[in-house]
Amino acid sequence: MLELKLAMYIDFPSHMKPGILITCSDDIELYSIGVTETVTFDKPGFTALAHPSDLKIGTTHGVFVLDPSSFSGKGGLEYTSCHRFLHKPDIEKMRQCGAVCIRQNCSQLSSSGDHSDSEMDSECVYTDSIFYIDHNIAKLLLAFYNQIDTLGCEIDAYGDFLQALGPGATQDYTKNTSNVTKEESQLVEVRQKLYSLLKGTALNVIVLNNSKFYHIGTTEEYLFHFTSDSKLKFELDLLSVAFSIFSDKAETLDRSASIIQSILEPGCFIGPGSIIEYSRIGPEVSVGNNSIISGSYINLKVDIPSDCFLSSLSIKMNNQVKYVCSTLSESVRMSLKLLNSVQRMSAFKLSGFKLLSVEEMLTYKDVEDMLKFRKQIYEEICLQRPKEKSDL
Repeated sequence: MLELKLAMYIDFPSHMKPGILITCSDDIELYSIGVTETVTFDKPGFTALAHPSDLKIGTTHGVFVLDPSSFSGKGGLEYTSCHRFLHKPDIEKMRQCGAVCIRQNCSQLSSSGDHSDSEMDSECVYTDSIFYIDHNIAKLLLAFYNQIDTLGCEIDAYGDFLQALGPGATQDYTKNTSNVTKEESQLVEVRQKLYSLLKGTALNVIVLNNSKFYHIGTTEEYLFHFTSDSKLKFELDLLSVAFSIFSDKAETLDRSASIIQSILEPGCFIGPGSIIEYSRIGPEVSVGNNSIISGSYINLKVDIPSDCFLSSLSIKMNNQVKYVCSTLSESVRMSLKLLNSVQRMSAFKLSGFKLLSVEEMLTYKDVEDMLKFRKQIYEEICLQRPKEKSDL
């Protein structure tokens, strides 16, 4: 994903003044502009990319209320300003604030009121993806952070920064915690301070009318875009098997499975609609349909259920890498037994195991050990691929 992001943004640095570009790790933005046009980040304050989206998409993303005096909606690329930024608003809120556009290339800002079904089908809003902070604002935010002894709450770079921007911004959002996973006591206070700090700062918008925004952050979205006949798969020309060792004797039901930097040993069976990434699958492994296997070494006779997500996580405690059981292989077996019990709604005894919360797992996660495993797979693939080519 990092390589894809770098490839997508390869032209940005040469058209960017000193500053910071912020992006999410689970989205992909594709766009088309004229040969002589460029996406340039050179204005003071914040500058964000905007993409036309259905109103339903807008309820789960940030939505721009564009300034009608500077926005025409014509062409594939347009520089404009944002009057106000809405964070995951409902459709009624979008209409009230004037964020809804009529889909004539999303060229006209609509007024609030009653809408027919045919008109609703032609409506859109402009949603967020990446944004740029100029150097002066970055220094301002750093100074703000240094003034706080301890930041005891989570600050959202999108919701808590962008909602403070533009001439139409109000501080009402600072007390709205409906989209917060865990509300900390300091949250409202810090939000209000950020609002005071950023109030009046410009939010410039680069409208990309010929663009598409893909979110792959959930397992459902990931499976859909990488295994089905999706538009994203077609537009990026994604391969079903990418940088992997895939023996003719390793079976699949169809080509809907996606294999990414993995080793599939002869005799294994990969179900349709499944993703195998950064893993080694042994000869007696049968993988169910629509499942994700990530960063795992499975070398035992086992049937992996359908619709599951299996990922190995290295835990380092007291300077020792630990597994659920004494070995990685036995840990996988035990995890699959637990998964089967959950699916069958049957009892599973956890006595004798040390239980960790997700927070504890993230605290003790041994990233180096996990990357070491990936590197081993990478090196083995590099060694075997030249041999495969010479045998052709």
